[in-house]
Order: sequence, then structure tokens, then C-alpha cells
Amino acid sequence: MTVEYQFPENFWWGSAASATQTEGGENGIKSKNIWDQWYEKEPNRFFENVGPAVTSDFYHRYKEDIANMKKINHNSFRLSISWARLIPGGRGPVNQDAVTFYNNVIDELIENGVEPFVNLFHFDMPLELQEIGGWENRDVIEAYDDYAAVAFELFGDRVKKWFTFNEPVVPVEGGYLYDFHYPNIVDAKKAFQVGYNTMVAHARVVKRYHENYDGKIGIVLNLTPSYPRSQNPADLKASHICDLFFNRSFLDPAVKGEYPQDLIDLLSTYDQLPVTEEGDKALLKNNLVDLLGVNYYQPRRVKARDTQPHPDSPFMPDWFFDNYEMPGRKMNPYRGWEIYEKGIYDIMINLKENYGNIESFISENGMGVQDEDKFLVDGRIEDDYRIDFIKEHLKWLHRSIQEGCNVKGYHLWTFMDNWSWMNAYKNRYGFFSVNLETQERTAKKSASWYADVSENNGFNE
Repeated sequence: MTVEYQFPENFWWGSAASATQTEGGENGIKSKNIWDQWYEKEPNRFFENVGPAVTSDFYHRYKEDIANMKKINHNSFRLSISWARLIPGGRGPVNQDAVTFYNNVIDELIENGVEPFVNLFHFDMPLELQEIGGWENRDVIEAYDDYAAVAFELFGDRVKKWFTFNEPVVPVEGGYLYDFHYPNIVDAKKAFQVGYNTMVAHARVVKRYHENYDGKIGIVLNLTPSYPRSQNPADLKASHICDLFFNRSFLDPAVKGEYPQDLIDLLSTYDQLPVTEEGDKALLKNNLVDLLGVNYYQPRRVKARDTQPHPDSPFMPDWFFDNYEMPGRKMNPYRGWEIYEKGIYDIMINLKENYGNIESFISENGMGVQDEDKFLVDGRIEDDYRIDFIKEHLKWLHRSIQEGCNVKGYHLWTFMDNWSWMNAYKNRYGFFSVNLETQERTAKKSASWYADVSENNGFNE
């Protein structure tokens, strides 16, 4: 059969997940991370009081899950290592229980024809390191570099695609601006320091990898195009500043090795610049990523502010723009997010035109749905809405490839329903549903559709 939307040879078809969201914090030997701590302190802030203790029990069920990956023709899967599991407390001796577990997972993936893409940090700071300031403290950069060295040494013989961070802007937003991650601080100056130190840590680890190993190392960024309400100069300026804060603050140093001058000038004007050290600039400049993971869920639409911020309110990126709700936008009615498939194309064109057409792939894209059991028919969730969502994004991704964008793959978030931070299991994203009482996995309709797409390396309308 001829396939209308044919993807390049060796395209990466797969999905992504993270340690804290799937392994179960109480499974195996592990120290506390910030999520275990926060849940203990404020369980009420988590949907239906569900915490990170068991999650989707990947720790015990990885063989079954990887067999299911093979069944639906995955050729790749992104997981993360739990720092608090591999090195309890974040510093000190390596936990052999964790070494065995991750070796087993990596070997099982490879045996089933699924290439492991391994990410080192996915929002899950070891508690002991957060207690000395987390990314505010440069000692944590040292500890992270040591942790990465251990991971490379243990698993680098088989893992050839590494990522330093997943969505590093999110701990900045959640932990230091908008109060949806521990340590729940609202302080922009600390936020920018955390973001900056994260990128110094990233560059340190990229340098270490390039000096000692022969695979590829990258970073995973949630790139969210900032669309202005209109072409009015005030709206354009609002979208430019929003883009500086939420996209380019990580994209530019990762891919170009330097920060946008506009962002530096803006932070300088408001006395918000982070503290830097001698040698940081050269470190960033000389240690660029080989590969960029792009997470895309929804667009960001902004307009010029209607009112000025209160002069005594804490400094915020939102001083410079208001969110804009575009009339008639297409919505995910179950999750309250806009669906704008062309955004995936716009991101790729931007990378092609402004970032040297860096090798990239969609590392996350997906559709969260609440109360998904209402779509259960004869024991299977008929998630045609998810199939449509993936298909329409893939069409725009296909178009970007036809126009010369250097796109290597597509990973859905996520493989099986998993625990999602404060939302816990409120919104389900997986190809496989998970029954939280029994931990039983059941393929949704989208799983068999995606199996066909992966097998045919594309699809027909």
C-alpha cells in the first residue's frame, strides 16, 4: 500500500515517561525526592490525595510494559533515571539495587528492539539537595555532574542518546514563580538564578559526555510558540518578551551557547540578573547539544497588558504581557487546553531558520483526558479523539520535514497512564490504561492505531 504521509527511514516511533511518574517512590531502595516530601506535607494539594508512592509500578512491571512497547512497534522509548534512586541523598555511594534495576530495564528494551533514550533529570531533585537550596546552590551543580558521570559510566556502553534535563523551565515556573512545584517559593530573582544554574549544570555534563563518550547528548525543552493577539507593535512586543522568558531562556544557551541580549537587557533593567561566575560564558559557548527534544502540547497566546502591574507586587514575567483567549479556538474539552496542530510546524520552521536546523524530534506531544472510562466499549477505551490529535500533529510534522526540517522522530506522552505531579491521575495520556486498584494494563484503541503507523512508517488519511 502506498502511504500518503510517509516519514523518513529509521524515524523514531515511541513514547516517553519519567521515573517519579511511573516507578513508584516506595518501590525498591530510594531516598526521598521533593515530590515525596511535598506529598507528605500537603497531600491535599494532589488530585484525590494520590501521591507518588506506587504510581504505575513500572519498578515491578517493566517487563510487561516493554513487551507491550514491542507489541505496538515502538523502536524507541525515553525514560528518566531517578537521581534519588541511583545515588540516595544525591551525593555519596551508588545504590546497587538501582543499578540492577536500570540495567535490567535498559537490557530489556534493547532485547525487544526498543532503543533507550535516557534523561537524567525530570523535576525530581533529591530532598537533601533541595534542602541546601537546590539549583540555587552551585554545590548542586557539582553533585549533578558527579551523578551524570556515574550514569554515563554504568549505562553509556548501551545508551547512545542522553538528555540532561526535561523541561527545565518548569521547575523554575513551578518552584519559584507560580507555586505549583516544591519548594513553592515566589521570588523571580531566585527563579532566574535557578534557571541559569541549571544551564551551567547542563553545559558541564554535555562537556563531560563529549570528552568521554561517542553517542549524542541533548536536552528536552517544552517549546511553546508565543502568538500575539494582533500585529499591533504592543502585542508583538508582548509576544517577543514572553518568548524570551519561556522559550529562548533555555533554547538559546542550549543550541547557540549564549543568552539573547534582549533578555539580558530586560533583566538588567529590573535588577533581576542572576549571579554568574568566571568561565560560565565559555562553558556554555563551547558545549552545545547534539540533539534537541521538543515537547509541544498547546500554543501560548498573548497580548499587551490592559493594566499595569501594581508597583509593589513581586516581579514576574507577566508584567509584560497578558494571556489572550482567542475566540473560536479549538479546545481539548476534557483538559481545558487549546489544540493547535500547526504549532508543531511553526516550532520546527523556527529551529530550521534560526537555530541551524539542529537535529530534533518531538519528545512529547499528547492529549490528557479526564474520566476516560466513559469511552469504554467492550473493555477497550475508544480514544478516537487521541488518534485524531496525534494524526493532525503528525501531518504538520510531516510537512515540516518535507520543507527541510531536521526532524528524526515522534514520541507520545505517554506509554501508559501515569502519575502527573499535582494532577496525579486526573488526566490520562497513555496508549495503555492503568487500573490503579489492580495495576492492570489495557491497550486503548490509539495503541493499535499507532502500532500500524509505526509499522508502516506513516499513515493514510
